[in-house]
Amino acid sequence: MDGNIIEFISKGGILVVPILLCSVFTLAIFAERLIRFALMRSRGSGLAEKVAELLKNGNEQKAFSLARDSHSPMGRILVQAIEIKDGDRELLETVIINATDEEVRNLSAYTQALATIGNIAPLLGLLGTVIGMIKAFMVIQQMGGKVNAAVLAGGIWEAMLTTALGLAVALPTMVAHSYLIARIDKYEARLQKGAVTFMKSISLK
Repeated sequence: MDGNIIEFISKGGILVVPILLCSVFTLAIFAERLIRFALMRSRGSGLAEKVAELLKNGNEQKAFSLARDSHSPMGRILVQAIEIKDGDRELLETVIINATDEEVRNLSAYTQALATIGNIAPLLGLLGTVIGMIKAFMVIQQMGGKVNAAVLAGGIWEAMLTTALGLAVALPTMVAHSYLIARIDKYEARLQKGAVTFMKSISLK
């Protein structure tokens, strides 16, 4: 069965290889991002509220250690904020915004690659189809116009195979890209909420 599938796919031509590589990259990127998000959720859950409570009680050193040792995006933002919390308010806000933007950029790593794969895969498939159609018509020419329906049909379906594979890779890739973007937007909102919680805690002291 596996041999038949491999033989079937191989009929699509050389461009099947980069299309299949695109699917491998998509799976690797999606799995890596999911694992990263799961780790961040476990490490940074409720961190801003805990740090804010410690700051309200005057435990600045403990708050700093808690944020630093969390090894989470929220923790890294809070570390930078705590270091200058007694300074200029405008500078503090700028540091928090820049730190948040940096963490969001880190969260977005490789997501653009998914968008690129989603765009490239169907184009590779289309290119493979065009090349396959050219080969099919070359065969017709070599036959002197005596078209064999079986030969023509075989050449066409083999040519169309790469388009089908390209779309089969592109569709789940774009779904994965949209899902990750939604997760990143949600996490960015959490970081912003945590920053607001921090700002309130030092304002109430």
